[in-house]
Amino acid sequence: QVQLVESGGGLVQAGGSLRLSCAASGRTFSLYAMGWFRQALGKEREFVASIAPLNWGGDRTSYADSVKGRFTISRDNAKSTVYLQMSSLKPEDTAVYYCAADLVPGRRRFNEYDYRGQGTQVTVSS
Repeated sequence: QVQLVESGGGLVQAGGSLRLSCAASGRTFSLYAMGWFRQALGKEREFVASIAPLNWGGDRTSYADSVKGRFTISRDNAKSTVYLQMSSLKPEDTAVYYCAADLVPGRRRFNEYDYRGQGTQVTVSS
């Protein structure tokens, strides 16, 4: 069983930066692929970024086109934490951000992940 707790959300002006954290319980964090998703009010939840576990070829990352070049996903296996560094934020980045964990990397659907967090709100003002 893996429990995920997101933090780091808040209110930021357009053009600013935020770093989200997702702390995982359990001793096998390094074996899990981690993903970040977001859901804006009235919209479908969408994939943001993912990072593979070390046993799948190192920290391979994948990004949605809408955040590529602005967001960076990373992980610290010693701290059982995955991060999402968000820069050049836009009002359209406003959403609840969720992290998720699964043993199989490369998944882009939130419901395909075995473990999912409760989310943290990010609001970008114009």
